[in-house]
Amino acid sequence: MILQTEDVTKTFGGLVALSDVTFQVEEGEILGIIGPNGAGKTTLFNAISGVFKIDKGRVKFKGKDITSLPPNARARLGIARTHQIVKPLNDLTVVENVMVGACFGKGNASLPEARKKAQEVLEFVGLAEKGEILAGKLNVPEKKRLEMARALASDPDVILLDEVLAGLNPMELSSMLEVVKAIKEKGITILMIEHLMHAIMNVSDRVMALVYGRKISEGTPEEVANDPQVVEAYLGDPDLALKLLKDKRRSG
Repeated sequence: MILQTEDVTKTFGGLVALSDVTFQVEEGEILGIIGPNGAGKTTLFNAISGVFKIDKGRVKFKGKDITSLPPNARARLGIARTHQIVKPLNDLTVVENVMVGACFGKGNASLPEARKKAQEVLEFVGLAEKGEILAGKLNVPEKKRLEMARALASDPDVILLDEVLAGLNPMELSSMLEVVKAIKEKGITILMIEHLMHAIMNVSDRVMALVYGRKISEGTPEEVANDPQVVEAYLGDPDLALKLLKDKRRSG
């Protein structure tokens, strides 16, 4: 396995955001993470990436305990992420934004190396023609691609994608899913938070469901969509679960 958590718990005052969350991810797979708003999904990403110090438990990467490491050290090891609310450096160009990822990621690139890497990654995500404009001038779908590019430029082994599909129209959604699949083909392990159930059920190898900070289900997309706890707590509609299963089988 490449990444695992053991009994990860995080509280904010009296609010328990994560409670004894344990899971593992195999190298090269896509793990989809689902759950209603407030389930603890982004908090889990913050715990994995080191943004939040956890109150209890451990995070391991490639067998090494990284629980006490700060975010920059985890990035150097090969963990990258995007943000649910896009965070470009608006006063830098698109290519300069991506260079930041290359300079402070696993490769520790020099500026010339970072520029070359940034141009390669922008080509990969479909933003090559936007490289020299200011990042603040991009539209929302383009900023989502920029978030992904900056993370990829760090040369990660694991990438955490936080709702990269949210707000996209059907054509943009289809295009972004192809990028996600292409990332997997590069051998990069993906953890992916998403509310678009049809999309995440079709792209994920396994799915984990969180509710109120607790893991309530984990398994194949079919198993999770068919889990009564998930239907009750998240999907809320057995007919929707059945539709997801049928869509998954047709696409497979």
